[in-house]
Formats: sequence, structure tokens, C-alpha cells
Amino acid sequence: MPKYRRLYIPRGTFFFTLNLQNRRSRLLVDRIADLRASWNHVQHSRPFQTIAAVVLPNHLHVVLTLPDGDGDYSTRVRLLKTGFTRRLPTAFKSNDRKGQRGIWQKRYWEHAVRDDTDMGAYVDYIHFNPVKHGLVASPDDWPYSTWHRWKQEVAKPYVVPADWKPPPEIEDE
Repeated sequence: MPKYRRLYIPRGTFFFTLNLQNRRSRLLVDRIADLRASWNHVQHSRPFQTIAAVVLPNHLHVVLTLPDGDGDYSTRVRLLKTGFTRRLPTAFKSNDRKGQRGIWQKRYWEHAVRDDTDMGAYVDYIHFNPVKHGLVASPDDWPYSTWHRWKQEVAKPYVVPADWKPPPEIEDE
């Protein structure tokens, strides 16, 4: 099995994608209260700042910033996944058909946000992901996103350029 190298940067800002094993699942939005409870528990026990996030039926994307002196995002990801899974009824937890345990894909995608341009690209990608997947016509229509908070904080109409595309490294999830 390959050993994955992770970049741990205290007070770093990172983009993550976490996927469920079953790509046809709607579990994350159907059980959004459980996901929020797990998220809040992790944020309380291992603080971090959520810059932008979106929850789709079978995966989620987030940009978060870690506190001073702390670069350990792996523990936060693990606690979020296990906390959500533990809140589910037993019927949801089996993945025996694939010979794997749990509902989450074992690995996750992470990228250190390098600069403001990088940040802007990831935040846009996150907020427009429900549109990309054909779930809604506009980010305004998707309730499981920081888009609504972000739009208020920007305090100006936000129009996506007609030629907008996600950064090449995340164009295909």
C-alpha cells in the first residue's frame, strides 16, 4: 500500500474533498443534522476556522484554517468521519459488498492553499459545486453551503464570469 505524504503546516489553510464510498448515496444531505453535530463537535474539540464549505449528497468540500501552532488536519478529518458514522443507524454503516468497512472512502484529497488567487479559486469551486453537479441552477438554491454567509460578508453582488472554470487540479473530482 502506498504511503501518502501529507503537508502539515501550523496555521495553514487547506482545501479538502471527502467522499462517501457509495457515489450514488444521498446520506450527507439526508442526515445533515448528524453531519452538523459531528462538525460542531470536532470544531469544539479541535478548533479550526471554516472559510468555505459545501455538502453534497455523497461528498463535501471545505477550506479551513488551522490555529497557531497546530498543523494536524488529519485528526480533524478522522474525527469528522467517525463522528458522523457513529451517529448513523447501523443499517447505513455496512459496505461489505466492496470488502471495506465504513461509509467513507479511505483516502481524502487535500491541498494547501498557497495564496489569495488559490483561495479565490477554491472558494468559487466550493460554492458552485452544486451547480456543476446539476443539483441546482444557482448557488442561492443550495442550502448546504457557506455561500449564503459568504455572499452577505462580501456585501456586493457576486457574478460568476461566463468563462469561469475550476482550477485544473480539481476540475474532475
